[in-house]
Amino acid sequence: MLSKNIEQALNIQVRIEAESSQTYLSMASWSETHGLEGISKFMYAQSDEERTHMLKLVKYINERGGHAKVSELKAPKTSYETFKKMFEELYKHEIFVSDSINELVHLSFSEKDYATHNFLQWYVAEQIEEEAQAKLILDKINLIGDDKGGLYLFDRDIQQMASNSSAFKESK
Repeated sequence: MLSKNIEQALNIQVRIEAESSQTYLSMASWSETHGLEGISKFMYAQSDEERTHMLKLVKYINERGGHAKVSELKAPKTSYETFKKMFEELYKHEIFVSDSINELVHLSFSEKDYATHNFLQWYVAEQIEEEAQAKLILDKINLIGDDKGGLYLFDRDIQQMASNSSAFKESK
């Protein structure tokens, strides 16, 4: 059984994951309308992945005797000055999600809820990957600078990242 504190904290994380999915979806739509097909495919895949993270939490809460709540979501930003600024926001968002997961881990440990602590380790590992990927993408963007040919190649490269990531996750 989940304590009320843990259940409430996990439900906050459900909302964060749902908002993450919406944020990526908004980024996908913006990218698509700006001719950035590869980036949009990457963002659509990321949106789906965040929704999967949310559903995993929902199932866990319910299976442990809690009640997962579907709450109102904050509307995501719908426009970005540049694709670089969009990815900078994405990176900051992933750090925010990591901080939230870390707080959950701390709470589960302090309440001696070792089942939840163990469950959350998957999210800890996932966030390490998410932050590293976002950082790698920003590094690539900084390398290409204002080179339009570089943007074209980057767009194709990130589309490949989305394809490889999807294939890798399906094999898990």
